[in-house]
Amino acid sequence: MKKRIYFIINPISGTGKKKDLPKMIQDNLDHSIFDYEIKYSEYCKHAKEIAAQAAQDGVDVVCAVGGDGSVHEVGTALIGTKTALAILPVGSGNGLARHLQIPLNIKKAIQCINEQNHLLMDTGLVNDKPFLGVGGYGFDALIADKFNKSKKRGMWNYVKLITKEFYSFKPITITIELPHFKRELPVVLCTLANASEFGNGFCISPTSSVSDGKLELCLLKPFSMWKAPSIAYHFFKKTSYKSKFTETISLEKARITLNQKMAHYDGEPFEVRKELNIQVIPKSLNILAGKTLA
Repeated sequence: MKKRIYFIINPISGTGKKKDLPKMIQDNLDHSIFDYEIKYSEYCKHAKEIAAQAAQDGVDVVCAVGGDGSVHEVGTALIGTKTALAILPVGSGNGLARHLQIPLNIKKAIQCINEQNHLLMDTGLVNDKPFLGVGGYGFDALIADKFNKSKKRGMWNYVKLITKEFYSFKPITITIELPHFKRELPVVLCTLANASEFGNGFCISPTSSVSDGKLELCLLKPFSMWKAPSIAYHFFKKTSYKSKFTETISLEKARITLNQKMAHYDGEPFEVRKELNIQVIPKSLNILAGKTLA
């Protein structure tokens, strides 16, 4: 019996045109394995509604066609279900797809779906908000909010926003409570990493695994503007651990208190409570990964 797969296309995510996607799916999907339908999200959270209904209806695979925001919407609806998540990465950053070694070339990404390399991955939960790849509080949350409000997409818009906002950004103060210690400190970034990167090759946590039953708390401490190029270099070279301004803590549960309410989960901005109860939910999402990872 063939498997059922839905492709949920976000018409506005990413930088490319979406008109060629239906034909690319038709031409490259293995029709001996899958019967498929294409759905278009029409409003905020519509993709999540489609994915949740698909899981209820027993659809085998739901594919998020878009960026990390689209993947977040679709994927969080599938947590704890038997329906697998697939990704066609056509967004601006594609952080989770890069970590999962899903090709950014769409034809190859569809072939990756045909290979059906299933992986049971962990997800994160902060109070009542689930996330798949990364969540953050600090400068990254500010940029996610600004980017979400901007009409422009693509990497260069990220670069412009970062350049514009960096010099006026004031570090936030956080309190971290773990079973063995409690600390208060100022940070520029306070990132929860299940996967390794934000997107576009910016690797916040090179040692993170989506299937090890842990999250990494990645801290970037205040630094002078003259250190920015060196710090950015380490992030893009996956050597952030070499910087004296970074610290990484592996955890299963933690409590963090913030002095502000801005956050993002998988690049989607949210306003959160100042007290955050964090936990990893092991092996809670079935996902189709790249062959070398799965």
